Amino acid sequence: MNITPDSSLEEKFDILRQKQAEALLGGGKKRIETQHSKGKLTARERIELLLDEGTFEEIGQFVTHRSTEFGLEKQQILGDGVVTGYGKVNGRLVYVFSQDFTVMGGSLSETYAEKICKIMDLALKNGAPIIGLNDSGGARIQEGVVSLAGYADIFFRNTLASGVVPQISAIMGPCAGGAVYSPAITDFIFMVENSSYMFVTGPNVVKTVTHEVVTSEELGGAMTHASKSGVAHFACAHEAEAILHIKRLLSYLPQNCEEEPLPVPSRQSASEPVPALNSVVPANPNTPYDMKEVIAHVVDRESFFEVHRNFAENIIVGFARLDGRSIGIVANQPAMLAGVLDIHASTKGARFVRFCDAFNIPLLVFEDVPGFLPGTDQEWNAIITNGAKLLYAFCEATVPRVTVITRKAYGGAYDVMNSKHIGADMNYAWPTAEIAVMGPQGAAEIIFRREIAEADDPEAKLQEKVAEYKEKFAHPYRAAARGYIDEVIFPEETRAKVIRAFEMLANKVENRPRKKHGNIPL
Repeated sequence: MNITPDSSLEEKFDILRQKQAEALLGGGKKRIETQHSKGKLTARERIELLLDEGTFEEIGQFVTHRSTEFGLEKQQILGDGVVTGYGKVNGRLVYVFSQDFTVMGGSLSETYAEKICKIMDLALKNGAPIIGLNDSGGARIQEGVVSLAGYADIFFRNTLASGVVPQISAIMGPCAGGAVYSPAITDFIFMVENSSYMFVTGPNVVKTVTHEVVTSEELGGAMTHASKSGVAHFACAHEAEAILHIKRLLSYLPQNCEEEPLPVPSRQSASEPVPALNSVVPANPNTPYDMKEVIAHVVDRESFFEVHRNFAENIIVGFARLDGRSIGIVANQPAMLAGVLDIHASTKGARFVRFCDAFNIPLLVFEDVPGFLPGTDQEWNAIITNGAKLLYAFCEATVPRVTVITRKAYGGAYDVMNSKHIGADMNYAWPTAEIAVMGPQGAAEIIFRREIAEADDPEAKLQEKVAEYKEKFAHPYRAAARGYIDEVIFPEETRAKVIRAFEMLANKVENRPRKKHGNIPL
């Protein structure tokens, strides 16, 4: 139906209705059915599940591509493969783009990129999160460099938006080649098991170049990136779960870097002791325990939302609430590698700390760390530089920062894990805390090496010196005497103490030297 000068008003309205219906079908019913047969939702169904009912306002519904190469002029589909607009999640404004695999495999064209850039620009101007739902075969090959330019336009805006508004990526299908770099710049990546994958080069190229035979799932599936590479922060069983997790994540975050997270009413006491904490740390300092048990008893009930759960499990990061207020948690995990810091744990912790600092989310650190992981693998792969990332992240953070040392705090790792010396505001220790250069056994072997070697019974002498070292250093009181620990507390007091500390620090202001930006050890 075409509009003519003589068309009636109703005919013009009919044309609009027809175009709207056409746009809603994307690549058509057959391709929608194919999408569903793979267990995947359509681009619009994903938006409908994500946003509060009736709040979505679409932008660019009738946009089409401009290409005439390779017969593309005969394949004009309204919307051009991506649905863009804005709406609300939990009553708060968000901007969203959802790639439509039913339209030319979701391939990115010049106008497709322009649609995404438009909502990113609006998000920056209005200070609201950007959510990208990715399901695309990559660049539209028929458009050549124009498509590549479109990707770069998006990357540039991702970088401008970094630290200004939260950016969340959900990988709902393929995401390969240059397409992976936009999600990589964003703050959090969600992937769906068995239906999404990310890689720079696919299995065929890998086989050609390196002769490795690998499937898409093995190379770049959700669990691969959630557990091996750390690219994905969340691996979800299905799309609906991924979207529910996105909505929960947003509830802990502010809209932008100028705001603070919204508090929620707390039904839990902020001052009652928690006796269960008194028995969490074992009497034997070498016996592991689960730090998540400590976290669960300190934060508001069932409020802990773990990030990067399957990656570098020797450190725990995630969001929680304390008396209704959003906080970020970084904690050593004694149940995994004794809670030691290694390359992956350091980078995982550093990225999370920097995100929290960018968006005014206070940091609570639970510390039980025996040091950095030794070995050639760690040294040759730059544990020095990577460990320094976590140090740098804590040092530059100006949000309220509180540390609780539950047990071991040894060596340089003591300094790095939000110590008083690198700017922590309040530092608490439990009576079980051991703050020293190293463990008693290693220290005694070094300090008293000659005396032990010359003894009639070297083993007995070693144990004697270990006991002597423990008495002098394997406790929190030397650090407390120096003021490095603000207070030694009973474990059951922890929740009340940290709540009061964060209340006291609510108006913290910290000025740093003027600079363009620092040079984090990358």
